[in-house]
Amino acid sequence: MATRQRRVNSPENVPATTPYSTAPGVHIGGTGELPARVRCSRYRERGARHGRVRRGNVLGRGAYGVVFRGRLGDGTPAAIKRLQLDPRRQGEREFRVEVDLLSRMHSPHLVGLLGYCADQSHRLLVFEFMPNGSLKGPLHPVIPAVDVAAGEQRDARPTLDWQTRLGIALDCARALEFLHEHPSPAVIHRDFNCSNVLLDHNYRARVSDFGTAKVGSNKANGQVVTRVLGTTGYLAPEYASTGKLTTKSDVYSYGVVLLELLTGRVPVDTQRPPGQHVLVSWALPRLTNRERLVQMVDPALKGQFAVKDLIQVAAIAAMCIQTKAEYRPLMTDVVQSLIPIVKKSPSMSCSSTPARPLQHVVYMSPAAGSNTS
Repeated sequence: MATRQRRVNSPENVPATTPYSTAPGVHIGGTGELPARVRCSRYRERGARHGRVRRGNVLGRGAYGVVFRGRLGDGTPAAIKRLQLDPRRQGEREFRVEVDLLSRMHSPHLVGLLGYCADQSHRLLVFEFMPNGSLKGPLHPVIPAVDVAAGEQRDARPTLDWQTRLGIALDCARALEFLHEHPSPAVIHRDFNCSNVLLDHNYRARVSDFGTAKVGSNKANGQVVTRVLGTTGYLAPEYASTGKLTTKSDVYSYGVVLLELLTGRVPVDTQRPPGQHVLVSWALPRLTNRERLVQMVDPALKGQFAVKDLIQVAAIAAMCIQTKAEYRPLMTDVVQSLIPIVKKSPSMSCSSTPARPLQHVVYMSPAAGSNTS
């Protein structure tokens, strides 16, 4: 289809005349309208000409590219992902999948695609900017080495309060419900994890990074067999061992994120004592024991949560991380279970949590994450 050409200025040697164009096999849904001219802040000078990205504007790096801060022609902030075209062409595949899916799917619970560029070897994706970064930031902050060396014992992370965590859990559930129920066939995210959950200025969550997403089959169970991709600690057992992927694979990953919200722990942590390395294995027997359940809650919450709500959320998490896929709930059921819990909350915002630094925004699987291929 014909598209109007708009210029994009990139910080990494993308020519100023680069047009918005459609890569082979990729199309834009709807009217085909392309966003207004996109330009990146601070990149029009020497850094742009020499292909350098200023450290303060880099939001995240992944296996196939870098995400940096930019803005639209009208001044609207944007996050721009520049994909690297590797010999295996995985970067090209991720680009095509994201453009194809996000140009056709629109939900307040998904990070929106504002535009893209496909010109020669350059692949750019322009997303809505999420000012409070990824969920990984406040849940699993990296304490600066200088603080450790100084012997400081303070908790460096700004705490997400209980009600905010419940709101994030519901937002994520609604995002996955949308993917599983509204497109036909269903869309399987395939790499749902806390780095791909982004937070807006009110700490409402949206799901991002659809580069490895897979469209389900038309079979009764929607199962597709594919090579295993994803992040260690979040992969459903049946998918990791056989490559059989269904929407229930996403449900398992969601259960892991729910455990992270409850405990503040990462999915895999070899620095912990034996028996506590894998979050799911450690948490599962505790989720149905009230006393042990309360003990496993994130210490950063300092006891500020309703035990009744905790028990209900723990029950949801326990169902989501069942070893057998058929025992896991549908995301629609998860949403309906969470709604009455979240409705008890007087506010969906997190007034006690300051804005996260911009460098924590991640729009792809982080380089530190383990991607199985």
